[in-house]
Amino acid sequence: MAVMQLSGSPYVAMKSLPSFEGLRRSPSTLRIPTSLGASGVGLDRRCFRGLVVKAATVVAPKYTSVKPLGDRVLVKIKTAEEKTVGGILLPTTAQSKPQGGEVVAVGEGKSIGNKKIDPSVQTGAQIVYSKYAGTELEFDGSNHLILKEDDIVGILETEDVKDLKPLNDRVLIKVAEAEEKTAGGLLLTESTKEKPSIGTVIAVGPGPLDEEGDRKPLTVTPGNTVLYSKYAGNEFKGADGSDYIVLRATDVMAALS
Repeated sequence: MAVMQLSGSPYVAMKSLPSFEGLRRSPSTLRIPTSLGASGVGLDRRCFRGLVVKAATVVAPKYTSVKPLGDRVLVKIKTAEEKTVGGILLPTTAQSKPQGGEVVAVGEGKSIGNKKIDPSVQTGAQIVYSKYAGTELEFDGSNHLILKEDDIVGILETEDVKDLKPLNDRVLIKVAEAEEKTAGGLLLTESTKEKPSIGTVIAVGPGPLDEEGDRKPLTVTPGNTVLYSKYAGNEFKGADGSDYIVLRATDVMAALS
């Protein structure tokens, strides 16, 4: 299925580029079984640590436009921060990788049954998208990402994630603070604090589309205290240092009172 339309003759090349995987990345582990099938071939897990392979498609200068098709959008990726708030120059390995950017082109939308669904975002909108979403493009001297509208987490017109406006079935939650002490009164270090899976709902999206193309409102509302799946969603750090997470409503397991 075609995902974009290029003007000019068909020619693209491949070039390795750094991946943009979020404002805050959670550690992940690639689990490989110690043996494969009946052959008993052993694999050393250490040889896979830190292995990330990602390539961006370089659009040749002869092409002057990229037109997303269907419910896809083209996003100009936000530039990584090169300095701290205090002005300290950061090395490339320590720079915060963006997980957002500006919408520069949108597709015509999609159809559900006989209903035409227009895109939820417009050109010029500042958005946040899911980690690992879409296909990276180097176009017109800048890094871009072409992705499905469903991979857009929300619209963020400020620099603070607490102002995020979630889209579709996404929910923005302020994570509860981790316990500072054990039941016996012992102070916990940052590395030993248990990651909370409870938080307060800050904002919710308009809901998912049903089979007839109508919005189905979410059952959670701002102000609810909820329990959510521990390994779901995208994590962000707010301007005040608070932790936030954006996840799908299906990852919210219970409302607490």
